[in-house]
Amino acid sequence: MDERASLKKKHIAMYIGSLNKGGAERVMCNLAEYFFSIGYRVTLVTTYLSDDEYDIPDAAWKVLKANNGKNAVKVLNPDEDERYVDLKGGAPVGINRVFSALMPYEKGSRIQNFTKRIDKLTNIWETLKPDLILSFLGKNNVMAIQSASGLGIPVVVSVRATPSEEYPSFGLNTSMKFLFPKAAGVVVQTNGAMDYFGAFIKPKCKVLPNAINEEFINHEVVPFDDRKKVIVSVGRLDENKNQKILIHAFSHVVKKYPDYRLMIYGDGPTRNVLEKLCGSLDILDESGRGLPGKVTFKGSVDRIADRISEAEFFVLTSRTEGMPNALIEAMSLGLCCISTDCPCGGPADLIENGKNGLLIPMDTDVTMAANICHALDRLMADLPQARQMAGAALEVREKYNPDRVNNMWREYFEELI
Repeated sequence: MDERASLKKKHIAMYIGSLNKGGAERVMCNLAEYFFSIGYRVTLVTTYLSDDEYDIPDAAWKVLKANNGKNAVKVLNPDEDERYVDLKGGAPVGINRVFSALMPYEKGSRIQNFTKRIDKLTNIWETLKPDLILSFLGKNNVMAIQSASGLGIPVVVSVRATPSEEYPSFGLNTSMKFLFPKAAGVVVQTNGAMDYFGAFIKPKCKVLPNAINEEFINHEVVPFDDRKKVIVSVGRLDENKNQKILIHAFSHVVKKYPDYRLMIYGDGPTRNVLEKLCGSLDILDESGRGLPGKVTFKGSVDRIADRISEAEFFVLTSRTEGMPNALIEAMSLGLCCISTDCPCGGPADLIENGKNGLLIPMDTDVTMAANICHALDRLMADLPQARQMAGAALEVREKYNPDRVNNMWREYFEELI
């Protein structure tokens, strides 16, 4: 394809902090690949180059191990350490990438830095001239609208979690309330998230759910009766994901069902605390082999569908969630799922309590741990009921099929463009 033909394509710029392995980042990567696959020009604009990023098969850039070669470009990781990329070292005609972090020599005072970040983004938009800007998450959304002001480029911002969590401070919340009415659209994942916004923003809102990753849609569904006696948890190990209540629940239920084991996938700041908790409860599998009656921390891994597909149960323990990818994916593999009924309503949008999974009401950690224990006990004692719920959960494969959801995004963007 010649350059002139390429320039005639519709062009979307997608803006986010980095492509670090998280739920919002994965959705943006999937959207980038989808729009590129149907003929759009796509440019990913990120502040940083994370050290643990999702792989983009059609990436036009290549990460370099050092400053080697004439095409090496210096960028920063989220800790502001130097990293290097070759922006043309990947696919010859692929998804492009631009970095927006202020380099050390560009920085001034705190107030000057904010203005410089806005100016740098404005220059990026003026250079790229995209037909639409899509931004994800918190401060990025505010900066995207402000930096594109007056350029005539429609900006769609997306709130990926509970709005009050993404805009917690007075200053950020005030900026959001002032700038969001100027956006072309505000994408949220649940009706509960849309209800957060007032009269000037709510008419701009569009509910667009997450699509199930192709890895899960294409994966075989293991018959429930052939599954292993395993409970799995998948997600970042932090206070919001609140895995400690699952550990407490497991420590009680495993006394009655000693053949079960708990596999925790993910990493994060609370890992040491959680491992110590398991040690104090004498349920930590320090061998890492997944011994019955023990908890194994598996860390951050690739090909998660292969690793959890033979488990019987999946448990989500979050305090807040948007539309939880891990829950959709577990349901799509036919696991029997239990989730906290947390704001802003993502699990409740997915689970019809008692039909295709179980919802645990929000309460104190002690009460929720007890309720998860009771739920696991109930299902382990009645595996035919667990099998029935797991089978019903497979309906998400149709409702959140990538073709269906991606088409919703495409139709929405084409209306705005």
